[in-house]
Amino acid sequence: MPHFSVIIPLYNKAPYVAKTVESVLAQTHGDYELIIIDNGSTDGSNGVISQITDPRIQIVRLEENVGVSNARNKGVELSTAPYVTFLDADDWWEPTFLEEMAALTERHPGAGIYGTGYYIVKNGKKRVAPIGVEDGFTEGEINYCRVYAKTLCMPLTSISICMPRAVFEESGRFPANIKLGEDFLLWIRVALKHKVVLLNKPLSNYNQDVDVTYRGTHKKVYDPDTFSTFYFDQFAAEERSNRDLKVLLDKLRVYSLMTFRRDNKYPERVMKELSKVDFSNVEPIYKFYYKTPYWMVKTYLTIIHLLSSIKQRIV
Repeated sequence: MPHFSVIIPLYNKAPYVAKTVESVLAQTHGDYELIIIDNGSTDGSNGVISQITDPRIQIVRLEENVGVSNARNKGVELSTAPYVTFLDADDWWEPTFLEEMAALTERHPGAGIYGTGYYIVKNGKKRVAPIGVEDGFTEGEINYCRVYAKTLCMPLTSISICMPRAVFEESGRFPANIKLGEDFLLWIRVALKHKVVLLNKPLSNYNQDVDVTYRGTHKKVYDPDTFSTFYFDQFAAEERSNRDLKVLLDKLRVYSLMTFRRDNKYPERVMKELSKVDFSNVEPIYKFYYKTPYWMVKTYLTIIHLLSSIKQRIV
């Protein structure tokens, strides 16, 4: 039995997936199985991965796109290792990711989820993601909600964690219908019941240079039924008693709903979510953004966009 099951959900990432898979095969810790769920790709992705041969690779081809959550869940169903980890098909790991994850689980047994730092890759340059741990923090248990709320930069991502397969199953898996923020809902469920351990060392690469044809975007307005923010009510009881969770959810509400407010989409559902916010927990600009008439907000945003365009031309 391998120590890790690595799950890669794949949908139309032909230009990127070879690098992703090669980063797994280049791991210094070789005790793993790699399960690739080809989620109904139509761009030749399956041809790319078929050319990569290794006995640890299992490729499962689905006839249609069932969504990233279902693809990951399917991968876990097929897995055999005690620890599961995930890698998106346009991102990649540093060579020691699994080695250092294995050592982290040994040094801190019994946690519900383990994470590492990660790089954000943009315009060909890598920078360390500014997650909100204290200066000098190297590794250990973290207050997930407090760390996340500090900078709103995700301390846990779907490409930088591993977790016991038993914890994954008991926590309800990835929610099937969510297209954005599905991993956050799972991490919160885990963090409310288990220890979260972080190694503050960047070992994953979150690729923001992906062509927009091949990725989702935070700038578009999602159907509320597929957007994680509209599912925070599942934590209502914990939110009332857990101050750190309350602050985090309030900050995520006002931040994530900005595109809805900008385009005046689903206003009733947006205002219902905002009615749950304690605005003393968030920056003052959000009170203006959501509590002034829409036409004033629209005018403000138009002016800001115009000034930004002028500045870009001058520079």
